[in-house]
Amino acid sequence: MLLLCLLAGCDQATTPSSDQLQNSQQEVLSKQAVQSVGMPSIINFQEKRILKMILELRDSEKLSTYTYITDMSGHFHKVCNSIGYGIPYATQYTSPMRVESRVTVHESVTLPQADPNGLFSPASADGTWVLCLNPMTKKISPVYMEPRIIVSPFELN
Repeated sequence: MLLLCLLAGCDQATTPSSDQLQNSQQEVLSKQAVQSVGMPSIINFQEKRILKMILELRDSEKLSTYTYITDMSGHFHKVCNSIGYGIPYATQYTSPMRVESRVTVHESVTLPQADPNGLFSPASADGTWVLCLNPMTKKISPVYMEPRIIVSPFELN
C-alpha cells in the first residue's frame, strides 16, 4: 500500500502545471522572436552614458538642491533647501530578500529579510525622505514627505 502511495505521488509530481506549460510555451515564443527579429542595432549607447552621468552627478558630495511640491494647478511651492535628491521611503539599505535552500525538498525559496534596524520595509511606499536644511539651525535634518515632490539642483519658478 505504501509503495502505491509513493508511486501515485511521484506520478503527480511529474505532471507539469498549467503555469509551467505556459511558461515553457512563452519561452519558445520569446526565442523565436529573438531569432526572427534580433536585437536593436545600438552603437552609441547614449542613454547608458546619460544614466552614468546622472548617477555620478547624484553622487556629488553635498549636492545643493531645492525641494518643491506642486498644487492641483501645477504651481510649485518650495518646501526647503535640500542636500541631494529625495530617497523613496521603500528604498532599503540591504537586500530586501534572501534565498534559503531547503535540502529536504531540493528547492530554494526567497524570504523577506529585515533591514539593519530590525524592521521589514514595505515593497513600495508613497513617501520620500529629503535632507532639508533647517532655516533656523542651518543643520541638515531628514524630512519625510507623503506628497509627490520635485527636487532640482536649481531654483524653479
